[in-house]
Amino acid sequence: MSQKFTRREFGKLFAAGAAGSALGAFSGVKPLFAQEKRVVVIGGGFGGASAAKYIRKLDKSIAVTLVEPASTFYTCPFSNWVMGGLKEMKDIAQTFDVLKSKYQVEVIHDTATEIDPANNSVKLQGGKTLAYDRLIVSPGIDFNYEAIEGYSEEAANNQMPHAYKAGPQTELITKQLKEMKAGENVLICPPGNPFRCPPGPYERASLIAHYLKKNKPGSKVIVLDAKEKFSKQGLFTKGWDKLYSDVIEWRAGSMGGKVMSVDPAAMTVETEFGSEKGGVVNIIPPQRAGKIAVDAGLTDASGWCPVNPITFESTIHPGIHVIGDACIAGKMPKSGFAASSQGKVTAAGVIRLMQGKVPAPPSLVNTCYSLVGPGYGISVAAVYKLTSDGIVGIKGAGGLTPMDADDDQLTEEATYARGWYNNITQDIWG
Repeated sequence: MSQKFTRREFGKLFAAGAAGSALGAFSGVKPLFAQEKRVVVIGGGFGGASAAKYIRKLDKSIAVTLVEPASTFYTCPFSNWVMGGLKEMKDIAQTFDVLKSKYQVEVIHDTATEIDPANNSVKLQGGKTLAYDRLIVSPGIDFNYEAIEGYSEEAANNQMPHAYKAGPQTELITKQLKEMKAGENVLICPPGNPFRCPPGPYERASLIAHYLKKNKPGSKVIVLDAKEKFSKQGLFTKGWDKLYSDVIEWRAGSMGGKVMSVDPAAMTVETEFGSEKGGVVNIIPPQRAGKIAVDAGLTDASGWCPVNPITFESTIHPGIHVIGDACIAGKMPKSGFAASSQGKVTAAGVIRLMQGKVPAPPSLVNTCYSLVGPGYGISVAAVYKLTSDGIVGIKGAGGLTPMDADDDQLTEEATYARGWYNNITQDIWG
């Protein structure tokens, strides 16, 4: 989803930043509390944790409070590797110890239940109210369960997990795969765009196929897709032809891939072309911004949060910045790396605003690795700039193409994928 601006509107974005900075605030935000500048960050994932760390790293005069319900955060990147038997849950577990000890970020393990933009405050489920001078919201995604007849949060937690928030549902799919009978099929049902981690369902199909090939003879992965095409399609299908030609079947929406309804008790899904039964059924429903963003009125009719692309400040509520999967960031995908990049840009912008300076136009990046098999990796990469058309990709900044993908390159990509994960999680959580 992109956000296009006329040249006049594009100029106004920069002018607004300059005017706000001249007043020591931006877009009418209230003056700083007492002598201390305070930023509250909601969400401790790739975007929120990055923003919290880098504000403290770049300007220790700003107090940062990070609100995150989980004391251990499980990353969606590499969670597919757990399902494929290549990793364990402990390998994708991140804690906030370094943010607390090294960067002196105040971490509160609680849930933000209400944002009050008029009074610059956040209420927590545990009863606390936090005041802020600027608020960064990185709430991730929530799910539109009602879009699929018969599906529900209860069904997701017990029979047909989406596993698009890593944790208990990742473990549930892994358990179901181990317990399913040889010869039964795995159904993976991705949503239409936009959604978190566009290549995620297809890496999942690949690694589950790897597991089935080793452990469940006669079983297949059937991908029932709401779309006509998908991210990294050429790279994935080349890998599937080589490794899983008799194990993975992909059906586009027009070829019976669109799921109309589900029956969790029977473990069946209904498409326009008939019914399919699975030993494991992975329904990934349509998505929207996380609940706190919706409740705070930060979303538009799309279900996502429109932002000023210079600082990721909400265009609806001044003084609140929205980053990561929840925001509308032009051509940037909803990925962990993109969220981290946005977190750093927002950190720098917030610091400049609090210093009474004009935020610099951002440069943003994204890199996304996927594993097709244990020694078979693929990737995409992009660099983004801000123009009158919003955030757009710079031509020539790409990744691996199907034509490049010789055996040595693919093996190297698998090694790079492991290094990428280690580096980004070390950078964010230490």
